[in-house]
Amino acid sequence: MNTTFNPDKQHSIATSVSISGTGLHTGILADMTLLPANPGFGIQFQRTDLPNKPIIKADCDYVTDTSRGTTLQSGDAKVNTVEHILAALVGMGVDNCLIEINGPEIPIMDGSSKDFVDIISTVGVVEQDAAKAWYSIDENIIYYDESKRVEMVAMPAMDYQITTLIDFNSNVLGTQHAGLKTIKDFSQEIAPCRTFCFLHELEMLLDNDLIKGGDINNAIVVVDKPISKEEMERLAVAFKRDKIEVKSEGYLNNLELRFPNEPARHKLLDIIGDLALIGYPIKARIIANRPGHSTNVEFAKRIKQYIKRNKHVKDVPVYDPLIPSVFTLEQIEKTLPHRHPFLLVDKIVELTDTQIVGVKNVTFNEWFFPGHFPGNPVMPGVLQIEALAQTGGILCINAMPKGEYNTYFLKIDNCKFKQMVKPGDTMLLKMELVSPIRRGICEMKGTVYVAGKVATEAILVAQVIKK
Repeated sequence: MNTTFNPDKQHSIATSVSISGTGLHTGILADMTLLPANPGFGIQFQRTDLPNKPIIKADCDYVTDTSRGTTLQSGDAKVNTVEHILAALVGMGVDNCLIEINGPEIPIMDGSSKDFVDIISTVGVVEQDAAKAWYSIDENIIYYDESKRVEMVAMPAMDYQITTLIDFNSNVLGTQHAGLKTIKDFSQEIAPCRTFCFLHELEMLLDNDLIKGGDINNAIVVVDKPISKEEMERLAVAFKRDKIEVKSEGYLNNLELRFPNEPARHKLLDIIGDLALIGYPIKARIIANRPGHSTNVEFAKRIKQYIKRNKHVKDVPVYDPLIPSVFTLEQIEKTLPHRHPFLLVDKIVELTDTQIVGVKNVTFNEWFFPGHFPGNPVMPGVLQIEALAQTGGILCINAMPKGEYNTYFLKIDNCKFKQMVKPGDTMLLKMELVSPIRRGICEMKGTVYVAGKVATEAILVAQVIKK
């Protein structure tokens, strides 16, 4: 990422870029093209070789297989081994991208994300005119798989950080850990790290014809047992090499590691790719002990469920009564024509060019309670909408040139009442411009929050007219 990269904006790639290679497990040569996409598109795969060119969203709900990499499927269309390209996109800060591929599996390249990072770097990452909505983890989210001895936890943090620990009871690997303090370091510290497997796994895969695209250069093969001459010859034939060797217990063909803990770093790479399937950018510290694709995806599902349950919390305004008001009641009366008993905003606590937050303290003495459900006082929904409208009126008038203005309702859309407002409640009235004000027409998204939950929401359109 460049030094001017704004993490609070969405990004895509500048232009399309292509790469070709063989799938590790299928052995099928495929051409893959990354294309720019609009804000909010996310990351999606398109099988251009299939009828109707089906699209598969990069989402953990579409994962159907994690036995040898992560597979996404929608209907009959599949894309295998998506984790390395997803990690590259996340690591480079790309939020929106269409990935076209004319085969069933992402090219394995050298077994890392390096080639994908390189092609993204050649075309560049561009900032889009849309905010990036980060989702914070406010409590520990824990996933534990006793059978696999896997433990994963997401903890509250100000950034996206990952620590990985691996322990395969191997004399060669030993116990390793790897860490990423900031995603900015991904391209240098994590992207070049290659996938790995043990010799006994390789033998099983060869026996079952499951690594048709395998090459000695696209994986680290850990040799933690003596290897016979016959096995060496068999591997040489399988990998189309004149000679395969290992001087001692170590790595097949005496491969040199790019980092002393390259296997642990690759596990971290896989986590970044698999957690991209949450579908939401998160700020959290992830600690993963003995992770694998199946547990990564289950963990992604758990985090996604947490975000969906708590999604509304991200947008809840923070109200501190000790902080001075932006607009007092007296200032509101100078801006709006409304007066008691129909002035339904007590003060304004936040105001920008696109957003405003007002406060209405609801008391039992409100004029409407004696006649609206006597004995069961509930604030009328239409008055909640009116309170939003008055708050939005201040936002719109504040954005106009100097002068005196009135605002008039034109339309209300998608109005929903989700919980009752009762005496003693404090209403936070949030209005956000949906689009810039044009010719005095203001379209706003309005939300009433009570006790941190959405009580009412609607899209309101008003017109500002100079007196």
